[in-house]
Amino acid sequence: MGVPAGLVVLVGPPASGKTSFVQALIARGQIDASAVVSSDEIRAELYGASPAEAESDAADSRIFEERDRRIVARLSIGRSAVAESTNVTPQARARLIAIARRFNTPVTMLRFDPDVTDLLQQHAERGRPDLTATDVRAYAAIMSRAAGADQLRAEGATGVHDVPGRRQAATPAEAAAHFSFA
Repeated sequence: MGVPAGLVVLVGPPASGKTSFVQALIARGQIDASAVVSSDEIRAELYGASPAEAESDAADSRIFEERDRRIVARLSIGRSAVAESTNVTPQARARLIAIARRFNTPVTMLRFDPDVTDLLQQHAERGRPDLTATDVRAYAAIMSRAAGADQLRAEGATGVHDVPGRRQAATPAEAAAHFSFA
């Protein structure tokens, strides 16, 4: 599937495979690492030594302001950007779509929608102490009610594609091979 140049928004709960997919895209040379704007990486850059401080509303605000600034910097010079964060709520996506509209650039949404059992297994394998299984279930529930393909198109996505994962017996590299980026 072809993904046009512009803003690529990854949509999926924690542990759904977004980071592994992006790493596979980079390893395969399909995208440049500098195109990826990761809220988790920004959180680590800003609060690496103070994980408790990183879990506040003020920290989230700062992290997402920085994410948006980095996306604007890329789009303003005609470069693509990949927004790597959960983006499961309409509010999170609206913020990104508004940025893309400022630059008249297409928005492609890539959906990561694993089975909850697979999601919880992937979460357990990651061993992230900042998220509980309850948190992951909550994100998955939001995804299921607020991030269907039709909803994403109605919000302004010019393209919506599902990224294969464990349910389809696809590794991140195999999932990456399904896509080509302009």
